[in-house]
Amino acid sequence: MTKPKVKSSRSRLAAALVGAALGAGALVVPASAAPSSPGEAGPLSRADLRAEVERTLEQAGYVGISVEVRDGRHRFRARAGEAKLGTGRPVPYGGALRAASVTKPFVATVVLQLVAEGRLSLDDTVERWLPGVVAGNGNDGSRVTVRHLLQHTSGIHSYHYTDDTGDDAAAFQRHRFDRIEPEQLIAGAMRSSPDFPPAAPGDPEPNWNYSNPGYVLAGMIIEKVTGRSWATEVHHRIVEPLGLRGTYAPGHDPFLRGPHAHTYHRFPGSDGWTDTTVRDMSWADAAGSLITTERDQDRFLSALFDGRLLPPREMAEMRHVVPVGEDFQVPFPGLHYGLGLMRQPLSCGGYRWGHGGDTDGGSVRNGLTEDGSRGVVISATGKIPEDEPLLRAEAAVQRLVDTVLCEGIR
Repeated sequence: MTKPKVKSSRSRLAAALVGAALGAGALVVPASAAPSSPGEAGPLSRADLRAEVERTLEQAGYVGISVEVRDGRHRFRARAGEAKLGTGRPVPYGGALRAASVTKPFVATVVLQLVAEGRLSLDDTVERWLPGVVAGNGNDGSRVTVRHLLQHTSGIHSYHYTDDTGDDAAAFQRHRFDRIEPEQLIAGAMRSSPDFPPAAPGDPEPNWNYSNPGYVLAGMIIEKVTGRSWATEVHHRIVEPLGLRGTYAPGHDPFLRGPHAHTYHRFPGSDGWTDTTVRDMSWADAAGSLITTERDQDRFLSALFDGRLLPPREMAEMRHVVPVGEDFQVPFPGLHYGLGLMRQPLSCGGYRWGHGGDTDGGSVRNGLTEDGSRGVVISATGKIPEDEPLLRAEAAVQRLVDTVLCEGIR
């Protein structure tokens, strides 16, 4: 398999976990960390859940963490750490958070709704809808399809704006309020040659590389098809019908509405935390700019899997997965990717579905069992973008996700 290219000062592993990936987000428990089967351990009590969350905070080195679990019709919450450093104030329940790449399944759902309506085809090329946009340096929009964009099999290089601005604390402070247009993001990606040729139809193990520009292009195609922005379509087709009151596209508003935890990042070359809460997220666009809440994420995934958002044919397309690239197999063994959805094995058997997200300083992880009976959403703040701390944090969160989905809460 052709290895994907990562043009960044970060290591390959760090790039897979943050920054360039904008949130791989799906998790699986390493064998050494897997809990016993549900029958042996039994469901967790509320006190057990609180203890698990506190342990996760300590092991991961987070500043704060909030968890919401749904088991059947019952919901449980737990939290640990601080909402803002030095205040002792707890992380708010139900607070606003940056969805990062949790934006992707929202965008993919809209695309698949348009497919179901006959207004778009997964086999349509980018060139058909956005002529001349994907071109130069070997990039060819006539070979890249909508399916390629949604499944990260297009080969389009995952340009990130920090490739040009730098990714240290000083660069963040200088550029935190930059207004970036989607056309700028695609132009940046076009400066690089493709990482590999677009996947052949039906290839069960195509080349794969997480590409944020692919979802920016998907957002641009939504606008071409409907005459309205991807954010407007997400609102009218998903947010409004499901009553997701905490989910919205902020545009150029750098602030979070209502209660929220602050996010903190330890940039390369720094020995302290940088508060990254307030920033313009236009650089993420349709790849990761939504704001949401823990409960809204679970409601969205539940509605998606119980058939309220997509017909069976389009849902089957969304769940058709391929293995991810080699770099992503290091922190996420067993990860497979569909059309805006990730699938991972659970230690107790079966799979969990969802999509996580990362920004500088914040992580979102979610999961839904295949039958939809249990769901979990985790929001954490405080990130050190180095291989060892990232792997340690991922392992701790993986253990928590797997334990909750396998054992449940009583």
